[in-house]
Parts: sequence; C-alpha cells; structure tokens
Amino acid sequence: MIHESSLCALGTLAVTLLFLVVVRQLVRQRRPRGFPPGPTRFPLIGNILAAVHDAIQMITSVLFSPQIFSLDLGGISTVVLNGFDAIKECLSHQSEVFADRPSLPLFVKMTKMGGLLNSKYGRGWIDHRKLAVNSFRYFGSGQKMFERKISEECMFFLDAIDEHKGKLFNPKHLITNAVSNITNLIIFGERFTYDDRDFQHMIEIFSENVELAASGWAFLYNAFPCIEYLPFGKHQKLFRNAAEVYVFLLRIIERFSQGRVCQSPRHYIDAYLDEIEQNVSDKNTSFSKENLIFSVGELIIAGTETTTNALRWAILYMSLYPNIQERVHKEIDSVLPNGRPPTLEDKQSMPYVEAVLHEVLRFCTIVPLGIFRATSQDAQVSGYTIPKGTMSCITPDKGGRASRVRHKPLNKRQM
Repeated sequence: MIHESSLCALGTLAVTLLFLVVVRQLVRQRRPRGFPPGPTRFPLIGNILAAVHDAIQMITSVLFSPQIFSLDLGGISTVVLNGFDAIKECLSHQSEVFADRPSLPLFVKMTKMGGLLNSKYGRGWIDHRKLAVNSFRYFGSGQKMFERKISEECMFFLDAIDEHKGKLFNPKHLITNAVSNITNLIIFGERFTYDDRDFQHMIEIFSENVELAASGWAFLYNAFPCIEYLPFGKHQKLFRNAAEVYVFLLRIIERFSQGRVCQSPRHYIDAYLDEIEQNVSDKNTSFSKENLIFSVGELIIAGTETTTNALRWAILYMSLYPNIQERVHKEIDSVLPNGRPPTLEDKQSMPYVEAVLHEVLRFCTIVPLGIFRATSQDAQVSGYTIPKGTMSCITPDKGGRASRVRHKPLNKRQM
C-alpha cells in the first residue's frame, strides 16, 4: 500500500513538473507587443525543426523577406535583420544597443561567456576589444615591417602552389594556412610552416567548429540544453573539438610566452599577460589565463575564416569570369613590372583591381549570419519594439546585394 502511494506521488510530481515546463516554454514563445512578425510557429518548438534541417537556408530564404522579421527558435525569440536599412539602423545608428551577446547555452558551455567575441557587453568586452585593437595596430598594421612580412607570406604561398607543378589541387588548406599566418604574426610573433601537422589539424578543427556552431544541432542545443546528455549529435562533436582546441592553445600559449619580459611585449600573448599582472589586485577584472585561451582561439578563427572565405570566393569568380580575370591580370602587370612585389602605395594605381575586390566582398557570403547579438536595452527599429536581451542576427548578403548598394554590377559596367 505504501509502495503504491509512493509511485502515485512520484507520478503526480513528474506530471506537475512536465506541466510547468510546458507552460514555461509556451510563455517564452509569446511575442511581445510590437514585436516583428515572423513565419508560422509550432507550439513548444517554434521554428526549430526548420533550423535543425538547415538553419542558414531557413533564415536566408524566408518567403516574404521583409527588412526585419522574427523567428522562434524553441522559445528563443530571435530578430533577423534582413535588409540594408535595418542593418544600418541597428549596427551603425544603434551600435551600442546591439553590442551585447545572447547568453546561449552553447556559448556558456564553450566559453563561459568570456573571451572576446562572446563576452557580454560591458567592461570585460571593452577591455578585451581595446587590447585586441591596440595589439593589431602595434604589432601589425602600424608597422611598416609588417607589410614586408605579408609579402614574404605571399612568396611562401606561391612556392607551395608551384610544388603542385600545374596539377589540379584544392587550394583551401594553403589559403587557410597563409591567411592564418598573418594573424599568427600578431598573436604569437611567428608564422607556422605549411607542413606543421599539429597546427594544420587545429585549423581544420576551427573550420569544422565554425560550421558546427551554425548547424541545426547547435540551434537545437540552445533551445533544449538537456540534449547534452544524448550520446549522439553534432553538438557532441563540437564539444570534443572545443576541448581538444583548448588543450592545444594552452600548450602553444605556454610555448610562446617563454622568455617574456614584463612590459616589453613581443606579441598579443605577452601584452595580455602584462594586463593580467597589472590587474591582479582588481577583483572585477576580466583578464585571466582562461579568457586568454578563449581570446586567442577566437582571434585565430575571426582572422582566418573571414579572409580565407573572401579569397576563395575571389578565386571562384575569377574562374567564372575570365574576361574580368584578364583585365585584373593586365592592370597588375602594368603597375608591377617584372614581378615586383606589391606595396600598399600601389593600391591607388590599381582602381580596377580594387573595384573587383569590393564587388567580391559585396556579393559573396563570408559569414552567413554574422555574430549573434543581443539588445542591451529596449530598442525601436523600423517601427517595431525589440525588448532588452532579444537575440538578433543579420543576413549580410541581403544587405550587400540591395539595389541601392549595388548601383551597377561589375560585369555590366566593364563589358
């Protein structure tokens, strides 16, 4: 009799908890007053099924494609900025309002909302951004010698291409390594050789994680974190990769911090360690060894994936439009006789090359959804009200291909 009563009590408790979870999920799905409209949602799961199938395709191919619309990603209200005017309004005119980061379970688990890219808007984000900008200026673009190092990397890249002796090959890995080495010079003070298997493996994991973080399983995990305990799913691969990268970055940071002299930084890692020591007595500081690891990983990803994708798109378009490729080649040869390495001063002498690069950047999709943002306060956009803490993302290809931005397509202009 007592056993039956216990089972009955447990059953009642389970049903009550399930009911509360369902009610909580339904409350989270309610659109606030004045919130942007969006496609039809299913109870509890919202638009998450479409996201699991193909998140990027779902967001970028909404049938009615307004300037701004909303999605329900399993109870996570998301605003999509889908047009030039809306993107400019939010990222330019209200940049501080949209500078926060959403506390998504995936970000919390992988970076604890620390580092640089996923840090919440506030002192920590401002301090890390300031350090990164100053480091890239001091160790990179601010030095004339850095231009020579970029030219040297181009020579290493061309030599690696010559090793294929005119045979077909996939240039992805070579481009990725060459581009990453420019960032590595700032972060570590050195480049990695193209046959460094450990670093190549890490770069491959970084690229894979970028894809996994935008996959349907990532959206599903953010909506229902309890699936963490499932032994299958792409999110598990993402977590394993992240753990492997963490160990690698810890080891490589220790390697490049050897021989460090306080207040005489050789690269970003030294500069960060100086900040840790200077703020050791500040209880509110965000500078820590753990955040250093997260920041280094995020800078490698941000500095590699974007430029690599842009260059791969450029190669593709040069192949698709041989007439434009010919004019680009002709202008380069006229400005750089006898194969002279280019300098930044040559840029003004190559207007056609610059126009082609701008057209590639305008038309290609480098980061499909950009970086997920969140509003730091209530916002008004295009007549809609977006509450504080609402997640937002952009579709940069829609903004770049808007007729008002496009003006005249390059191929028609130059035919």
